[in-house]
Parts: sequence; structure tokens; C-alpha cells
Amino acid sequence: MSAAEQSIVQFDNVGLRYGTDREVLSDISFTLYPGSFYFLTGASGAGKTSMLKLLYLAQRPTRGAIRMFGHDLITQKRGRLPDFRRRIGTVFQDFRLIPHLTAFDNVALPLRISGMSEGEIAKPVSDMLEWVGLDHRRDARPATLSGGEQQRVAIARAVIARPEILVADEPTGNVDPDMAVKLLRLFEALNRLGTTVVVATHDVHLLRKVPDSLIMRLDRGTLSDPTGALRYPPRREAAGS
Repeated sequence: MSAAEQSIVQFDNVGLRYGTDREVLSDISFTLYPGSFYFLTGASGAGKTSMLKLLYLAQRPTRGAIRMFGHDLITQKRGRLPDFRRRIGTVFQDFRLIPHLTAFDNVALPLRISGMSEGEIAKPVSDMLEWVGLDHRRDARPATLSGGEQQRVAIARAVIARPEILVADEPTGNVDPDMAVKLLRLFEALNRLGTTVVVATHDVHLLRKVPDSLIMRLDRGTLSDPTGALRYPPRREAAGS
């Protein structure tokens, strides 16, 4: 099986510009492999959020090719994209919680959309809220939660359905260091179940917290890959093949 056939995401010479401005991403090429953990780093303005938008299918590239889950996304009709998005968990920098829903109902939303019954939903949602330290705030609405609490609800919502890909934009930016480590452990646990994880962060200290992670560095819209780790399966994957 070729590397491309093993991949879950593949970008080939992808470029992105907004309107008539210069490209914010240029000639981006990489391959993500199932069950791997990646950190996306770079200075403010390097293009991290723009690249994540391409990964969670909120934006189409200006040029180049993207394959995901074995499909060419560039040729897909827009009506097919929601099917792909349901396989991706996303933690947004601005949380995007639904204001009229409680913390419990925000976290439960992906399970309800997938068709699970209320009886099936109650325990996993309660367990997830307990894991992120918010079981006592299950009935609170977003406006009454602190920024860190909203962040934890957003993370719980993103991982509750065990997505095939998790994309997180600065997921520890509004929590204290102890909670940041706990949330990373949650991502690691999900990763061990097979989810491919991509965490964008400017916090270099986090990079040392996940020993088997791979690092993608953006610099002014271009991606550096000095080790080739983004083109070939990680060594631990190859060893198990």
C-alpha cells in the first residue's frame, strides 16, 4: 500500500488567498496519517488558523489538491461536505457554543445529530463533563461560564463523538497550566483510540508534553518539513505495519 493510500489527509501544493490579497498559504504539501498526533506551530500571522480552516472544511483552497478519507475534496459538490465534516471534531479559538443551550446540551449536540437516543447520550456526556471538571456546571449556559469553562465545554463537544480527525485551534489558551495538561491527556487518550489529532499552538512548552507527536511549522504561509515526517508514515506506524 502506498503512503497516499495509507493517509487520512493529503495536501498537494495548496495555496489560499482571500479576495485579491496575496496568498496567506503557499505551496502547502503534507500527509497526515491515521492515529498520529501533530502540533501545528508558528508565529502569529503565520497562517495556522487558515490552514485549520482548510482541514475542517470551512474554506476551499485557491489552488492545489486536498484528499481526505480517500476522496478528492476539490471535486466534491458542496452538498457532500457536511458528510465529511461530521467525521471531524473541531475546537474553535472563539468556542462557538450555542448560547441558548446548557453546557450539557452543547456537549450532547454531536451525539444527537448522529441519531443517538437520549438514554444513550446521558452517561457519556456526564462522564465527559466530569473529565473536564464541569459536571457541576452542566446546566449553565455559555454566557454564565468563564472563558476557560467555555473552552472546556467546546473541547468536550469536539471529542464526545470520537471523531476520526480532531482539529484544535489554541485549545489550552484560556485554561491554567494544570488543566492544559489534563486536556492534552484527553487528546492523547482519543489519539490512542485511533483519532488523528492536530493541535495548533504558540506555546512551545506543550510540544514536550506529547513525546510521540510530530511538529508542523508554518512560517509566513509556508510549511517547513526538515525531517520528512509529514511525507512518510511516522516510524511507530511503520513498525506496526
